[in-house]
Amino acid sequence: MQREKTAVIIGAGPAGLTAAYELLSQAQMRVVVIERDPRYVGGISRTVNFKGNRIDIGGHRFFSKSDRVMRWWSEFLPVSAPGDTGITYQRTTRALTKGMKVATDADGDNILHVRPRKTRILYNGRFFDYPIGLSLLTLRTLGAQKVLRVAGTYLAAVFFPIRPEKTLEDFFLNRFGREMYETFFKTYTEKVWGVPCRELSAQWGAQRIKGLSVVSTISHAIRKVAGGTLSGKGVETSLIEQFLYPTYGPGHLWERVAENVSAMGGDIRMGSDVTAIDMSGGRITGITLRDAHGETTIQCDYLLSTTDVKCLVEMLPHVPATVRNVAEKLQYRDFITVGLLLEKIPLEKDGTPITDTWMYIHENSVKAGRVQFFHNWEPHLVAKPGRGWIGLEYFCNEGDTLSERSDVELISLASEELQTIGLRQGIKVLDGTVIRQSKAYPGYFGAYEQFPEVQKYLDSIPNIFPIGRNGMHRYNNQDHSMLTAMESVDMIVQGRSEKSALWNINAEEEYHESK
Repeated sequence: MQREKTAVIIGAGPAGLTAAYELLSQAQMRVVVIERDPRYVGGISRTVNFKGNRIDIGGHRFFSKSDRVMRWWSEFLPVSAPGDTGITYQRTTRALTKGMKVATDADGDNILHVRPRKTRILYNGRFFDYPIGLSLLTLRTLGAQKVLRVAGTYLAAVFFPIRPEKTLEDFFLNRFGREMYETFFKTYTEKVWGVPCRELSAQWGAQRIKGLSVVSTISHAIRKVAGGTLSGKGVETSLIEQFLYPTYGPGHLWERVAENVSAMGGDIRMGSDVTAIDMSGGRITGITLRDAHGETTIQCDYLLSTTDVKCLVEMLPHVPATVRNVAEKLQYRDFITVGLLLEKIPLEKDGTPITDTWMYIHENSVKAGRVQFFHNWEPHLVAKPGRGWIGLEYFCNEGDTLSERSDVELISLASEELQTIGLRQGIKVLDGTVIRQSKAYPGYFGAYEQFPEVQKYLDSIPNIFPIGRNGMHRYNNQDHSMLTAMESVDMIVQGRSEKSALWNINAEEEYHESK
């Protein structure tokens, strides 16, 4: 008798769990998911529980231009019924949730809520809407001289664009002009990546903010005045004002998916690591798994990998030296979230509660790059109503000064910086915690220019499928990661081995999104 085919999936994040569920739904196959974390599924989209207060690592809006992804989410957590969200159920909200499953009373807290989005930039001690618009308030806040410089450098960029665009700095200058670039993009972007924008590939902009420009923000402002809240499929993702969000954060949904995978016969191995990959005849034949009980070998017919490309290539045997050399030099940026529990919710200068979901911090005086207001994402994320639940986000490299600070030092730093930028206003910090996420951002610098060599080699192995953010060394959102998993499963089921469609996800215009 022919043995049952086996698919091994490295990682139980959005890509890995989507692949597992789709394989179990579409094919009769043994599915083994290997997850390093002993407790949480969801990868960077997990929700960490700190004494009943939940942390969303990086912030995850549930919005996609893919109808398949939107419907998929609602099968696990249906959308809250109109009128249950506390915000007006407008035409644009109906467009956002079109075709999605609507929750019933029996669903309880297991739902996706329609949430309002508010994002601002803190620059030079003042707040600006994000994305930057050309409202009278923005122009007045900038001042006449600054506005003239913005207009002048923007017109210069329109008539004398940089060609070809090689660096991220070129990309920003062509779309916004030098003055707006240096004011609203340079500081934050360089905090994220730790290198100058002129050393980053323009491809990062093409994948994350291709559709965002001065023209799109003006169009956004006109459409908002004419039609109200924007959240439909045709809206540039940076401009959406409503999104879906699980009751207990993004990990809530991925825990539901994992439960379904297990119920369907999938094998999720928590607290486990792949240490080696076996090949024969140019194909993957098995992996070596290490857990608390020792090492185990699993034969497999397909390998779907969400682990970082650098690690994957290290485990593959007989890799050409040129490919291995590029993979070893790929760089990553780590991410730290410091959660601070405040005695009360921070207030605006007029005494009203701050309602932002997050803020970009464009201040050189502090190390924090972004601040999340978890209690505004979803009230269930904070254990006690009325408390402020804040996340300060820091970007670092493995082994640098910031990453080597202790949790106590980081909590102290975050508390001081929240006060420095005026968002704590003397409010007492009751408690704090630190979440460290390694390799959160695949780098678009250094050896990245040679990455096509690695991609070509991986494509030559017909039964390996790199998926997800780190699996493809591409700055994917969770919906992009899910789409790579769906495409890979479609290829397996249909017997296809040509992988260009897989790599085109988040490269073609229809997939573009941005934070």
